[in-house]
Amino acid sequence: MKDIIIKNLCKRFGEKQVLTDFSAKIPAGSVFGIMGESGCGKTTLLRILLGLEKTDGGIIEGLPPRISAVFQEDRLCDEFSAVVNVAIAAPRKTPRAAIEECLSALGLATDLDRPVRELSGGMRRRVTIARALMAEGELLLLDEPFKGLDEETRLSVMAVVRRMAHNRTVVLVTHDEEEIAALGASLLKME
Repeated sequence: MKDIIIKNLCKRFGEKQVLTDFSAKIPAGSVFGIMGESGCGKTTLLRILLGLEKTDGGIIEGLPPRISAVFQEDRLCDEFSAVVNVAIAAPRKTPRAAIEECLSALGLATDLDRPVRELSGGMRRRVTIARALMAEGELLLLDEPFKGLDEETRLSVMAVVRRMAHNRTVVLVTHDEEEIAALGASLLKME
């Protein structure tokens, strides 16, 4: 695992310049929190790291070959169960018991085989988080992952994420400093 070095990243959408000479160093194995006003480029940065957007300039070094992510929207297969949604992203030979353990840790022990279309928004969010955790990407990108969770559930889920992501580099985009603190993240404020 290497540090991720971002140098002079630029990105424009039409007339709107979203990133201008953005540079950062994300230390390998760290939890790196990003905060900033809406529209400052936080999600765009994650999409660039995932290879979903091309830059207009700049370079990124040290990206690992395997990246997992929690997007702002859940992106689940509604007809499939929680277990199947997670299994789709998990390494091929991941035992069902390991998937069940992760989902149970996130408070979904009684909903493992229900189609996710039947789950509440907060439950769906936790399935999404389980899927990213079980995908075992060396880099875990989290774009407002705890949005929509009640306070007790949010604290519990943050503890699970911190425990299960301990050997990975994590980039968390959030508007909540409590989440930065709970995950032990260093903070970068984007403007």
